[in-house]
Amino acid sequence: MITTGELKKGLTIEMDGELYRILDWQHIKMARGSAQVRMKLRNLRSGSTINHTCQAGSRFGRARLDRAHVQYLYHDADRDLYYFMDTDTFEQFPMNPVDLEGTVDYLKDNLELDVLSYDGEPIEVELPITVDLQVIETEPGFKGDTATGGTKAATVETGLVVQVPLFIEIGDVIRLDTRYGTYNERV
Repeated sequence: MITTGELKKGLTIEMDGELYRILDWQHIKMARGSAQVRMKLRNLRSGSTINHTCQAGSRFGRARLDRAHVQYLYHDADRDLYYFMDTDTFEQFPMNPVDLEGTVDYLKDNLELDVLSYDGEPIEVELPITVDLQVIETEPGFKGDTATGGTKAATVETGLVVQVPLFIEIGDVIRLDTRYGTYNERV
């Protein structure tokens, strides 16, 4: 059990039989009465976001998540499922796009990442901090277009559109920061 004093962003808790990830929390001291804690939570099974207010000192169950190193295999477009393989047991399992949330734009064949599971059920994936993807579409950048470092839109092999420097061309492999969805460097 954890108390409201031990809360932090990214922590997974059990509440009312559901798993929630803490997105944000705020301790509010009232002029009269006891302090309260407001939390913004994301349900890990449904993907919905809720706001929850409780008294300071309330207790929550800490969810024990298992971490496994996996490899992304492929996307089955007919059933809209993404398949992964555990690199230790070679067991393959599917995940739906709701569980993958914003990670689909970074998934390319053979990418290695971590999956978090609860009671044997895959809940979500954790991408590496950077991913290397090839640019498949961008407009040409001309030298002298701008006095300072300008940017242009580029589409990478997964369909994600990011802002890149003017010198990036079609066929270049670029490194993207998966936390912010931004360009890091040309590889």
